[in-house]
Amino acid sequence: MTTIAILWPVFALVALVTIVWFTMFVQRLGHMKRNPPTARDFADGESALRYFRPVEMPANNFANLFEMPVLFFGLIPLLMITHHANHIQVILAWAYVILRAVHSFIHIGPKKVQLRFMAYLLSCAVLMAMSIGFFIDMLGAARILSDIG
Repeated sequence: MTTIAILWPVFALVALVTIVWFTMFVQRLGHMKRNPPTARDFADGESALRYFRPVEMPANNFANLFEMPVLFFGLIPLLMITHHANHIQVILAWAYVILRAVHSFIHIGPKKVQLRFMAYLLSCAVLMAMSIGFFIDMLGAARILSDIG
């Protein structure tokens, strides 16, 4: 397997971010059509948040996709550059993206907090497994280099 295989989950996560953004855009546009905003609705950040409260879940999820996933997006190039994007990392990357998609669906759709939290927690565990695996691989590489030198 080449290191390129690790990019497919990245593309899938980018697609998820795009879908959530589009959902947020459509819901906010619909809300603005149904409830035309006034200048007071956007007088400050708090007023804007209050105005969009009925359709806030896609925006909350969109913001959430720029928290822990940033670590995922940062880890992938490191795995590629060091040639440690192995089968296990690819499987974990897919698991991470699938769990993030489940989290987004629950967050925007049925809003079942316990299920959403479980998806979030599992996705964090998978991301930590990816990171710890990479760290262990780097320790092994450093040991080999120190033995050579």
